[in-house]
Amino acid sequence: MQTLTLSQAAMRIKTLRLQKSKSLNKFVFSKGNVTSATWSRVENALVDVKFSTLIQISAMLEVKLDELLKDIDFDYSDDIL
Repeated sequence: MQTLTLSQAAMRIKTLRLQKSKSLNKFVFSKGNVTSATWSRVENALVDVKFSTLIQISAMLEVKLDELLKDIDFDYSDDIL
């Protein structure tokens, strides 16, 4: 099974958002809960996302959290050392 990196997960979030709306601002403002600045940083893999933010993102995208996180590699042990 192939696992996703943080940047691939960010691309998944962006792809799901683009399927619903072309504009990041339009999408975020219509759904609420996450600012456009935060959403942009998430889509560009520039920020570690809090669990509560992931829950909000999955709700805004209308996908289950487990589907959003499917195949993401959470083993960051090599990055820490």
